[in-house]
Amino acid sequence: MNYEHILTELENSTLIITINRESKLNALTYQTIQEVGSAVKEANETNSARCIIITGAGSKAFVAGADISEFASFSVPEGEKLAREGQVVFDYIENSDIPVIAAVNGFALGGGCELAMACHMRVASDNAKFGQPEVKLGLIPGYGGTQRLPQLIGKNKAIELLITADMLDANEALKWGLVNHVVSSDELMVTCKGMANKIAKQAPLAVSACIKTVNSFYNKNEDGFEEEKKMFGESFGTNDFKEGSQAFLNKRKPEFTGA
Repeated sequence: MNYEHILTELENSTLIITINRESKLNALTYQTIQEVGSAVKEANETNSARCIIITGAGSKAFVAGADISEFASFSVPEGEKLAREGQVVFDYIENSDIPVIAAVNGFALGGGCELAMACHMRVASDNAKFGQPEVKLGLIPGYGGTQRLPQLIGKNKAIELLITADMLDANEALKWGLVNHVVSSDELMVTCKGMANKIAKQAPLAVSACIKTVNSFYNKNEDGFEEEKKMFGESFGTNDFKEGSQAFLNKRKPEFTGA
C-alpha cells in the first residue's frame, strides 16, 4: 500500500513504520493516524511480521503532538469524533497480536506521547521528552492519554503531568516506568531491532497470548486470571507448543510457525 505520511520497511521479520513529516516534527494529522493504523492492521492480517517498530523521521521528534491547524476550528461534535476515531486506531495498536515497540527519538508530546503509550514497549533516546501539554490549548488528551498515563506511571504523577503540562526527560521517564530503556540516539534503532529479533525467535501465538492476557487485567469487562487460564489451556492445542516442547526435550532450537 502507498502512504503519504509514513514510510514502511520490512527488515527480516520486523516491520518498521516511520512517521515521515520531519519538517512538521512529525505532527499527527487525521490521515497520519489512519495510515499508521492501516500499516499495523495489514501486518496483523497478513502475518507478514513478527514485530513492529514505530518511530519518527529525524532526530528531533518521535511525534511532537497533533497538527493543531487541522482542528483549531472544530465544533464539539467534530472534536468528539476526532477523539473517537483516533482512539480506535490506538486501541488497535495496544491490542495488536504483533508486538509494537515505540522507538522514541526526541519529543513525544500530546498525541505522540499517546501513540508511544499505545505501543507495548517504549525505548527512548537520551534526548527524548514526554508530555501531555493539551491544557495549554484549553484541551485534554483525546487519544487515551488520561487512561494509559496513570496505568503506566500511577495516578498521582499522571494528574500532575496532565494539569501542569510539565515534561519528563528520558531518564525521568525511565524512573517512572514510562519507558523500558534509555539509549543514545545512535543506539536507538539498533536496540529496538535487537529486541524485535529476540521476540521473533519466540512462539508467535504465545507472544500474542501474553499481550492479550496482560491487557485483560486493565479491561474492566474481563477477568485477567480467567483469561490467563483460558489462554494457557489453548496453548496446549498449538503446533508451536508441540514444537517447543519437543525441541526442549531433544535439546535443539525450536522452529515456530505461528500455528
